[in-house]
Amino acid sequence: APPGKVAVLGASANPSRYSHRAVERLRAQGHEVFGVNPGRPELSPVPVVARVRDLPPDVHTLTVYVAPERSAELADELTRAGFRRVIFNPGSENPAVAARLAASGVEVVEACTLVLLATGEFG
Repeated sequence: APPGKVAVLGASANPSRYSHRAVERLRAQGHEVFGVNPGRPELSPVPVVARVRDLPPDVHTLTVYVAPERSAELADELTRAGFRRVIFNPGSENPAVAARLAASGVEVVEACTLVLLATGEFG
């Protein structure tokens, strides 16, 4: 069974972006998906919130598609959000934020969400 709610940090309406493909593949595999992007792109029927703190409280997995500088600014929000797992996709890796998340009990994964979905390892 899917882990439930998944949020995509850096969700994009541009079909060529990996974050957009992740939203589509997650939905195709039965996950309930939320986008996080201050620009609030239109991703209907996926709800998009401006900030991490605007997500529902029970999001299982956050998959990160923003630059390390951006996740560094969001470190407090990410740590407080209560995610069970945070996936840093290639190019988004942030060891300092990852260490904070791990210290607070979050499972941290550095991997491509699209690959995890394709190989059945996403969960």
